Amino acid sequence: MLELSINKLKELQKVAHALSSDERLNIISLLNTGNMNIHQLATTLKIPVSTAASHVKVLEESGLILTELRPASRGAMKVCTRNFDDIHIQLKASPSQNSDKKVFALEMPIGQYVDFDVAPTCGMADQENFLIPEDEPVHFFNPVRSRAQIIWTRKGFFEYKFPLIVPPETNVSKVEFSVEICSEAPNHDHNWPSDITIWVNGIEIGTWTSPGDFGDRPGKLNPEYWAESTSTQYGTLKTWKVTNKETTIDDVHLSNVTVDDLNILDRNYLSLRIGIKEDAIHKGGINLFGKKFGDHEQDIKLRVEFSK
Repeated sequence: MLELSINKLKELQKVAHALSSDERLNIISLLNTGNMNIHQLATTLKIPVSTAASHVKVLEESGLILTELRPASRGAMKVCTRNFDDIHIQLKASPSQNSDKKVFALEMPIGQYVDFDVAPTCGMADQENFLIPEDEPVHFFNPVRSRAQIIWTRKGFFEYKFPLIVPPETNVSKVEFSVEICSEAPNHDHNWPSDITIWVNGIEIGTWTSPGDFGDRPGKLNPEYWAESTSTQYGTLKTWKVTNKETTIDDVHLSNVTVDDLNILDRNYLSLRIGIKEDAIHKGGINLFGKKFGDHEQDIKLRVEFSK
């Protein structure tokens, strides 16, 4: 369920605008029956592909649908998925509830891992050049890793520790991580699935299958030397949320792990591990993007909601 409130006016306006069009409502209705790509939506609704793409963009920005690039006979196609079954709108403001809620947020550079296990193909680069020799895992200990804007490995993991600055005896209601990520193939391959698992404080919160390693166009933020290469160019921005009810990825149910399972207040940090399990079906590796590579200007973001 999508929860909207008059207290979050911009989010409410985005959704209201997205629902104000007959065409966009028809698209949501079509997605009730299953995933569809933009060409299928355009054909079914008898509208130009460019018009369908514009409507899909509005729906995606509002959060009502999710899109994912998948390989097609020519290049890639954007596949659309409905994101919510229900919408609840709270029109009565609740200032007392909002005033109690507090947020701790921190952004971690992708090169600031505290532990790792990597194997070829592996490496790292910044906005100027490769930082270490490719496919030589020992160089991942090199302190130049703090400058990395893209890191990759075919298997293994990267682990980070975020300092947790919250008052004692607080009630943590949500832990949220987001990062731009994709699979890791030699050069790139849009049809290269990878089962990527996330652990928080040593607790496995779920596995997401990345569909591929994207390189059909330069990443929006990539430096010229990298944009002209045949390497991985961009990923997908994914958001994991652990609440007192469940764990979601992009607001879709992922597992039954809750914040209580994470024992957050037992230590003064949160650990985050991103990796490929040894028994994974698809061992397609990992690419992680910093704020100067890929499509999204961010590193690994942590957001913790709590109240006294």
